[in-house]
Order: sequence, then C-alpha cells, then structure tokens
Amino acid sequence: MDQGGPISSETRINERIRVPEVRLVGPNGEQVGIVRIEDALRLAQEADLDLVEVAPQARPPVAKLMDFGKFKYESAQKARESRRNQQLTVIKEQKLRPKIDPHDYETKKGHVSRFLAAGNKVKVTIMFRGREQSRPELGFRLLQRLADDVSELGFVEASPKQDGRNMTMVLAPHKNAKAKSKATKESEKA
Repeated sequence: MDQGGPISSETRINERIRVPEVRLVGPNGEQVGIVRIEDALRLAQEADLDLVEVAPQARPPVAKLMDFGKFKYESAQKARESRRNQQLTVIKEQKLRPKIDPHDYETKKGHVSRFLAAGNKVKVTIMFRGREQSRPELGFRLLQRLADDVSELGFVEASPKQDGRNMTMVLAPHKNAKAKSKATKESEKA
C-alpha cells in the first residue's frame, strides 16, 4: 500500500495553493478578505506579484500578495544574521589523577586557564584507580584547589560530583573573559 511521499514543508505559491478560497492580505499588509482562489491569483498577476500561502493551518488559509523571490532572499539574510550572532559553546576536558606531581598539576592548571581565557568551558575529571576510590576527599580537595587557582578566569558551574570511578567538575569562563583576553593581547602587541 503506497502512503505517498513525504509532507513538504515548503511554502506554497501561486497555482500550488489547492484550496477553494483564501483569506487574502494585500502587498502592504492590508486585509482584503476571504476571496476565491481564482480571484486571488488574478489579483496577483495584475499586480505582478506572487500569491504566497503564509498560514496554511488557518481556516481558510491565509495568503499574501508579495514578491516571493525578494521574500526568500530576505528570510535567508535573517537566518544568516541569526547564525552569525550565535555563540558556539565548546567544552574542553582535562583529566587528572589524585596523586599528581606538583609540576604536572601546574601544567594541567596552565591548560585549564588557557581554555578559560579563550572563552571555553572546561570539564575537569579526576580518575580514581584501585584503592584511590576509597579516598574521594583527595580528589575533591584537588578540584577545590584547581577552582581556587583559576578563580580569576572562571567559576565553578557544576560542583564536583562522584560518578563511578571518576569525579567531575565543570568550570565556565566569566562573561567578559574573551574581551579581557583580547584586550591583554592587544596591549602586549603595542
């Protein structure tokens, strides 16, 4: 049994509108009223515009007289502009062990502060092995120390919590961290 093709979400224009009558809106947004589809198409051709279905769910469907090419272009521009203003959140991960050497800790702390300065979130994971699992307070203290050390760059977004053999914490940069890092880079260049 053939169920037909997929339902199109594309806007229907001109002859593709298959209803007996539509609520017509003029080119300047004025209400024309409920008219037969043939009359609406004739009005669109006389005005050298397209008849575009703007609200297909309404009863009767709402159609507007407009230049469809211009409408598609403007909606694509709006979509592009909204994508440009979006911020992509990147979560970096840094893994530690409870018995970490002081020098290794400093290196890992440097990575975390670099990620935060770049405006990224950082998920810090402490991996416990064997008997270390019976001493979660060591990992908790290490995470607290790391959070205190990088407090000028970021804050604790998700406090430390045990998850099986791992303990995780999420650090997020302060709101204006990116602006500050750019300003410091500019002053270093000068």
